Amino acid sequence: MTDNISEKSILDKIKVTSDIRQLAEEDLDLLSAQVRQEMIESVSKTGGHLGAGLGVVELTVALHYVFNTPYDRLIFDVGHQSYPHKILTGRRNKMKTLRQEKGLSGFTKRAESEYDPFGAAHASTSISAALGMAVSADLKNEDRRAIAVIGDGAMTAGMAYEAMNNAGSMKLPLIVILNDNDMSIAPPVGAMSAYLSKLISSSSYRSLREVASQVAKRLPRPIANTARKAEEYARGIVTGGTLFEELGFYYIGPIDGHNIQHLIPVLKNIRDKREQGPILVHVVTQKGFGYSPAEESSDKFHGVSQFNIKTGTQNKSKNGAPSYTSVFSKELINIAKKDKKIVAITAAMPSGTGLDTFAEKFPDRFFDVGIAEQHAVTFAAGLAAEGMKPFATIYSTFLQRAYDQIIHDVAIQKLPVRFAIDRAGLVGADGPTHAGSFDIAYLANIPKIVLMAASDEEELKRMVLTAAKIDDRPSAFRYPRGESIGVTPSKITKPLTIGKGRIVKKGNRIAILSFGARLYESLKAAEILDNRGYSTSVADARFCKPLDTKLIKNLISNHDMLVTIEEGVVGGFGSHVMLYLSENDLLKINSNIQTIVFPDKFIEHAKPETMYKNANMDAESIVKRVMKFI
Repeated sequence: MTDNISEKSILDKIKVTSDIRQLAEEDLDLLSAQVRQEMIESVSKTGGHLGAGLGVVELTVALHYVFNTPYDRLIFDVGHQSYPHKILTGRRNKMKTLRQEKGLSGFTKRAESEYDPFGAAHASTSISAALGMAVSADLKNEDRRAIAVIGDGAMTAGMAYEAMNNAGSMKLPLIVILNDNDMSIAPPVGAMSAYLSKLISSSSYRSLREVASQVAKRLPRPIANTARKAEEYARGIVTGGTLFEELGFYYIGPIDGHNIQHLIPVLKNIRDKREQGPILVHVVTQKGFGYSPAEESSDKFHGVSQFNIKTGTQNKSKNGAPSYTSVFSKELINIAKKDKKIVAITAAMPSGTGLDTFAEKFPDRFFDVGIAEQHAVTFAAGLAAEGMKPFATIYSTFLQRAYDQIIHDVAIQKLPVRFAIDRAGLVGADGPTHAGSFDIAYLANIPKIVLMAASDEEELKRMVLTAAKIDDRPSAFRYPRGESIGVTPSKITKPLTIGKGRIVKKGNRIAILSFGARLYESLKAAEILDNRGYSTSVADARFCKPLDTKLIKNLISNHDMLVTIEEGVVGGFGSHVMLYLSENDLLKINSNIQTIVFPDKFIEHAKPETMYKNANMDAESIVKRVMKFI
């Protein structure tokens, strides 16, 4: 450590990344330790994605030390691992606002900082974005580098390989840092690996390799083969980079991602040599590194609520009602016990979707396909084509990535794939990138699909059972994130009648028709309206497709106003109700129709109740909407 920097003040001196580059290399370990501690303290108060960030502290420090950020473009895939990056790029004092209303995003965000050149929250976009930036720099004759940091999990998605295949043919100075934190690709690394990585990233090695390649072409075949094999062996000691080299990338690694002395010389070598074309640097890290509760946790503290720093114990909700996710999982297990054709599919989210418990009961009928939603859907279609009963269990926001497969591979062929859509509606701290805002609109326009939305946990159980019995077409049911309502469990769960809603509360002036989880806010609104002298009916549509047209006709015919409400954008349930009324000339009976949908904007992260208030979907907002037009 240099004499003029105290142990306590080194992080205090970092306001922008150029300050990091003023430090001596021997100071970087201490800086990393202080960044790690700062991150743990901040996330303990806010919750968030902890484990991934802990694993890339040293890597992040090294990247900002070597590269000229923000002029050089540093792009983090997904963004779960970007908290150390935020601390080092002028946002340290805002870390305690992380994922809070009007605070820092839990992901990278262009509007938040010039150090975030590309926003991310979904996996496997970084290489494509970095390639676009590399091409732009080339076209504008700008001497800047584009660096993508992508995890081994995100490398399971086809988009990453599409980008690499494209980049490999361009010979631009694109840099990809493969952060392997699951040991799924590389063996353990050590001093020999670090030495060879430094060697093969150096200009002397490249020149020697190039000369050797030319010489080998002119040697007799046996000798030429020996020369090639010698080089391949030297590089094979490090690990097999054959796949990446076949895609046109120069492969270096693996390197210990927690050893700054190993990282710095390699990063400097690849920074200074631009004629090589795209380069992939394989870095091995440990998720949760440096914080024992995270290292010992099964998920390495991937996503946490507020927690006690000393023990790692996370704060738990006091409500006690089961989560919608656990209700779904439990019911799917119940019916799978009786039906051996039921299989469950997830795209790298076994615990998030509750299918980890299904996997424990039926390991041979559970499939985690990785971050590959397109494949998940077509894989499910193949299973359905052979008579199995697949439940493709995918977050609403991630199912967007497989829209063509839903239409082309499932719906056109009328295959009975069941889509269990978790995280429907607004999801709180993860913000607009994870909000399930679009699935009603993008599914309801598909011919013959059955589309349901659960208003509470008992309705969800019935929808799981209903979907299992639909064998002639695709079906989908959506449900929110978080705790359920806490209704009294029914003794017997029965499937629903397809296309049949229900009246929950009877009135005679106002009718509120809810599709999904706004039912209980609708009931609160009805109570307020009743107290103001406006007798209000509340109905649970259950189905967007097929619509319960008998119920809709009854409501519009016997009330002064009909209000529809759904947790989705325009083009969904309310639009289909209006189309039915228009096509059947029912608006002449009553044209006083209001549709409540999400506003035409992306709703920023906050507590869910605040987000719904901002979306005008709480009880008071429903009442205001009714009173405005009554």
